[in-house]
Order: sequence, then C-alpha cells, then structure tokens
Amino acid sequence: MVNNHFFCEQRKMHGIEKMKAAREILKCNIEKSRELGVEIGDSGCRLESCGQRLNFLADALRTIACKCTLYKMIGRDIDGAIAPAASLAKIFDVICGLEKTLSTDPSDDISAYLTTLKWMEEALRLLTHNCKLVISWLENSNCNSSSVADSWYVMNVNKCLNILRELQATEERSRAKDGALMVALDKLENELASSLTYIAPLSLPLPNVIQYVQPIIDRLDANHRFDKCMSIYIEVRSSNVRNTLEKLDLDYLEEISLTEFDSVLTVESHIDLWREHLEFAVKDLLDIEHRLCNEIFQKSASKDSSCTCTDCFAKIAVRSRIHSFIKFGNTITRGKKEAVKLLKLLDMFAALNKLRSDFNRLFSGRACGEIQNQTRDLIKKVVNGACEIFWQLSLQVELQRTISPPANGSVPRLVNFVTEYCNQLLEDEHWSTLIQVVEIHQGWNHESFDKGLLLNEMRKIIMVIELNLESWAKTYTDDTLSYLFLMNNHWYLCKYTKGTKLGELMGHEWIRGHEEYMEYYETLYLKESWGKLPALLSEEGLVLFPGGRAIDRQVVKKRFKEFTEAFDDIYKRHSNRELCDKGLRWRVRQLVLQVVVPWYKSYLAKYMPSIEFEVASSGDQHIKYTAETLGNMISSLFEPKVGKYGSTTKCTELSGKLTNSIVANHLSSTPAAA
Repeated sequence: MVNNHFFCEQRKMHGIEKMKAAREILKCNIEKSRELGVEIGDSGCRLESCGQRLNFLADALRTIACKCTLYKMIGRDIDGAIAPAASLAKIFDVICGLEKTLSTDPSDDISAYLTTLKWMEEALRLLTHNCKLVISWLENSNCNSSSVADSWYVMNVNKCLNILRELQATEERSRAKDGALMVALDKLENELASSLTYIAPLSLPLPNVIQYVQPIIDRLDANHRFDKCMSIYIEVRSSNVRNTLEKLDLDYLEEISLTEFDSVLTVESHIDLWREHLEFAVKDLLDIEHRLCNEIFQKSASKDSSCTCTDCFAKIAVRSRIHSFIKFGNTITRGKKEAVKLLKLLDMFAALNKLRSDFNRLFSGRACGEIQNQTRDLIKKVVNGACEIFWQLSLQVELQRTISPPANGSVPRLVNFVTEYCNQLLEDEHWSTLIQVVEIHQGWNHESFDKGLLLNEMRKIIMVIELNLESWAKTYTDDTLSYLFLMNNHWYLCKYTKGTKLGELMGHEWIRGHEEYMEYYETLYLKESWGKLPALLSEEGLVLFPGGRAIDRQVVKKRFKEFTEAFDDIYKRHSNRELCDKGLRWRVRQLVLQVVVPWYKSYLAKYMPSIEFEVASSGDQHIKYTAETLGNMISSLFEPKVGKYGSTTKCTELSGKLTNSIVANHLSSTPAAA
C-alpha cells in the first residue's frame, strides 16, 4: 500500500511539474503572440501597399498581352497583302512595255496591235483590281487602331497605301485624254476609217473586209466606242458612194426643174441616164453597202444588230443622194402630159419595178421609212400619169383633125409620129409594162382588168388617124393633090405597119385594104394629072388630004406647044409634091414615065423630021424637050425637101426614137398648131 501511495505521490508531483512547464510555455507563447501581433499590425499596411502594386502590374501585363495580340493580327494582314502587292510591280512593268508597243502604227500588223491592246486593257483591269484588293486589306487591318496610331509601323503602311492608290489610278490616266490607252484607241479609229476608205465600192472582197474590220470594231466596242464606230463607218462609206456617183456626173438630178423644159423630149437623155444610174446606184453600190453593213454589225454585242444595220445603211443611203433620184422622177411626172411622156413614164416604171425587190429588201426597216414613202409616192405618180395619158391618146389624135394637112401632099408628121409611137408602145417591153401599169391602176380603183380594153384603145387610135386623113384630104382644092396625099398615106400605113406589132394588131385585111386604097388613089392621080398629056399629042387632023402622006406642020407645032405648056404646068405644080417612100417614088415615077415618055418619044420620031427644018431656022421653042430630058425631069419628081427640122416626109428612115419635139407636140394635152 505504501508503495502504491508512493507511487501516487510521485504521479502528482510529476503532473504539477508538467503544468508548470506548460504554463511557462504558454506564457512565452503569449509574449511572442503579442510581439507577433505588433509585427502583423505593422506588415498589414505594407501588404496593402503591395496589393495595390500587384493590381497595377496585372493591368500592365494585360495591356502588353493585348498589344502583342494586335501586332500579331497586323502582321498577318500585312503578310496577306505582301504577295498581291509584289505582283503589282510586275503588272506595272508589263503595262509600261505594252504602252511602248502601242505607240507603233496599227497598220503595220493590225492583228498584233489588237492583241497588244487587249492585253493592255486586261493588264490595266488586273492592276486596278489588285490595287483595290491590297488597299482593302490594309485599310481593314488594325493599323488604324488608337492603340497603335502613333506607331512608325503604321506610318509606313500609310505610305504604301498612297503608292497603291497612285497605281490604282493608272487605268484612269491611261483612258484620259492623251493617255496611252486613249491614244491607242484613237489610232484604231483612224485605222478603221482608213481601211473603210480604201475599200473599193464596186469590188468588195467581203470576207477579207470583214476579217480586217470586224476585230477593230469589236475592240472599240469593248471600250464603249461603238457609236463612234458607227459615225466613222457611215461617214466613210457614204463618202465613198458619193464619190463613185459623182464620177457619173449626176448634176442633172438637181438642176432640172419644170421651168427648164417644155417637153419631156428635151430631157429624154436625162431620163435614160436616170434609169441607168438608178440601177447602178441600187444594185452595184447600195446593195453591196447593205451586205457589208449586215456582215460587219450583225455580231455586235452591245447593240441590237438588226436596228444597228438598218440605221447604219439608212444613213448611208440618204447621204448617197438616193433622194435626188426620187426628186428627179417626181419632176418628170409633173411635166406636160404629152404622148412621148407615156413612153418615158413606162420606162421609169419598168426601171423602178425592176428594182422593186431590191428596194423592198434594202429599205425595209423603220429607219428607211422616208425612202419607202417617197418611192411609193413616185410609183403612184408614174402609174397615174401613164394611165391618164394613155386613155387620152385617141382624143388627142382626134383633136388634131382641125389642123391643115401638108401643102405638098406628104405624110403628116402626126401620122409618122402616131404610127411609130404605137409600134413603140406595142413593143414587148413597153406593152408588158403598160399592161402591168393599167392593171395596177385599175386595182387601185377597184376595177376589173381586161387586156382587150388596151388593144381596142390602140386600134381606136389608128382608126382616128384614118378619119383624120379622110378629113384632111377634103381640104385640098386640087383633086390631084388630094389623091397624091391619100396615096402617100395609104402606102405608108400598109408598108410601115406590115411585119410590125401594129400590123399584127390591125390584121392582114386592114393592111391589104390600105394597099388597095393606095392603088385606087394612084390610078386617080395618074388619070387626073399626067394621064391627060398623051391626048394632047393626038394624030387626028394631021394629014392634009385623005389618003395622002402630007401632014399639017402647023398643027404638029401647035400640039407640041400645047403638050409642052401642059407638061410645064403639071411639072411645076407637082415638083413641090413629095412621096414619103423611096419605093413609092420609084413606082409612081415609072408609071408617069410609062404614061408620058413612050408616047412623046413616038410622036417625036414620027413628026419631028417634018418640022425639024422650020424649028431650026426659026428658033421655035415649041419643042423644048427631048424624050430623054423629059424622062430625067420626071425621074427627079417627088423628092423630099430638107427643111429646118430635116426631111418633112422621111418616113423610111425613122430611127425608132421620137426625138423631134415639134412632132411630139402634136400629141400633147393641148392641140398643136399646124
């Protein structure tokens, strides 16, 4: 137990010691804590100051990090612009080289020049495009951010932008006045004009022309110069057409006026030239120009090809003086309504009708509307004028009945004219044209057409002439002159219609009838004139004694005297008379010779010896002529006399052209004087 108590005491003592030791430790710790508290109080301010510094540093680090990111982004933008920017220099160098090539003459090698020009345009467009692209990249980069605005880096970038903008303006400068591209295009226009000028209008090698000109126009069109191309083309081609036509001397188209000619005959040669020149202008000039316009402009990309071709050709046609041809035709239609004008109007209609398909094809567009209207108006005037004259022909012939017939018994100019005129009118060309004209005219008036009406009208004209002849024959106071006149004209009508269109129209019986009339009046003429001479050389009462051989010389001389006086009288009166035809003159002379000379020669042979001595000694002029002299005198009769306008009855040598204005005026709208 003692031991246990001891042990208990010992444990108590040990516990106290521990508590003391713990107290000391606690006490020390409390002291240290006080000291540490003081120190912590002092370091709190320091820590607060450090915290503030750390926050500032964090903000600074964040700013630096942002700037690093921004510069990395700017770097990437510039890196993206470096490659296109580098190519700009190469493109600019190419442009400089092309400008030098374009300074040459296009005509040296037009194909190479056009290719170079196309490259130039493409290079300028590429330069402009790349400049815009690089500028866009640099302008849209972060170089202009406020955080780097003062950087030297940005200043250099801005310098680059200025250079790029200068390069971007290269195309604009090149297209400005005196710019390289503008000068090249101007040269190309001049080459177009030059090439079009030297294309001969009468021998256009169309494939070669198109191959040369088309690329030039396409290149100019690509540069918005199509309208200028049109102007050049129209000016050059119309000038070429005018120059070609001027070589034909077309002054008559403008100079003629209604006050300058009384009859269409005075301008007949002009009308013939008009027909020839109009056909040449349409078929040989305008047709080629129309084809050339279509071939060159039909592939135009920037314009409506059909309108372009039509407008272009219409302007060329107008400037080529086509209106002058129409104006001339109108002037002719307004002239005096005379018979010869009908033939010329038919010629004009035939010329216009021959060109109808050409006119319809060439002047079909709206741009040619004025030419269409003027042409239709001219055709209408020609048709109306021709029909008006034709249906008045028989009346105009009838109105000439009041004039006096030729004093020499020859064929009146009117008969010559009408016969020849009708033959010309019945010629295939004129007749078919007249049928067409009348058919058109009646169609316009909603009347049915009958070819027989035209044939009847032609017969009517000749029948009126026949009536005129009968009326004129009655005006002669000398029956023998009347007979000669009728003989002359019936011979003319039968001979100079036989084998002609007019003869076919009138028929064989009609021709034979005039031949019989000619023979009838021939017989009357001989009977009433030369046929009376043989009776003056009668043998009755010449023998002095029945069954004797002695003759009464005084009676012989008296009868010779009476014969000579009668012959002289007849010869004098008939020496001024004319027979129109050489064959008729020979025929009538032979008949007169047969009537007069054999009888006279026989009488001379029988009775001249009996009075020859008395005649010689007394110088008696009762026997003036030998048989040969008489024959020569008769053989000289009936010759046409050449007057102011040539032979008045030279019907055997009619040329087929009615060129005598005096004759033509017999069938004008106003009755002509004798």
